[in-house]
Amino acid sequence: MKVLLVEDEKRMAQALCGILSIEKYEVDYYADGADGLCAIESGIYDIAILDVMLPGIDGFEIVRKARKKGVRTPILMLTAKAELDDKVNGLDGGADDYLTKPFMTKELLARLRALCRRGSNMLDGVLTFGDISLDANRSTLFCTVTGQSVLLSEKEYRILEYLIGNCGQILTREQLAVKIWGLENEAEYNNVEVYMSFTRKKMKFVGAKAEIKAIRGVGYELRYDDVQ
Repeated sequence: MKVLLVEDEKRMAQALCGILSIEKYEVDYYADGADGLCAIESGIYDIAILDVMLPGIDGFEIVRKARKKGVRTPILMLTAKAELDDKVNGLDGGADDYLTKPFMTKELLARLRALCRRGSNMLDGVLTFGDISLDANRSTLFCTVTGQSVLLSEKEYRILEYLIGNCGQILTREQLAVKIWGLENEAEYNNVEVYMSFTRKKMKFVGAKAEIKAIRGVGYELRYDDVQ
């Protein structure tokens, strides 16, 4: 899972990055509100953790602006403020959850797991779409109709995870490149096409009806035609 952390307290940010990395989350960190807003608007994150008190643009404003632009990324607000009005402000603005500092690590991780499941088809670490299941614990693709399964590489797994999480949407090659290879990595479109080809072959291998459609000049979309 790719996590965006926007937190201006350096020690807190370092501690959170360390905790999340241990739990196998991939974390991008920003200390400035404006930078955080640009990052969340990219749409490449599975979840965002936002502090409220930030330089430039505060967390509440980031949430409002992101939701106004159609960003659906689950958002957890982190703040030292415990007043009811602040919680209501954040939730009404579009945040999904609210955690007050100081907090226990176990609670933070539990809330993140809950938010990652929300809005996706995930149950016990398994993502589903049509007749395919994606097992996060084993990096395995499984067809629920044929019973066939195949092991996925890291890139193949992340491609399917991203497509399933955004089913019904066309994802551009640029979005896929940034999501899979990262903001700082200048991955060429060829990388996307090569790994997309690998992923399609494995979907065909397990006999899935679900398929990745190439939309000429635009990108890719995950589709499932349940015609008997």
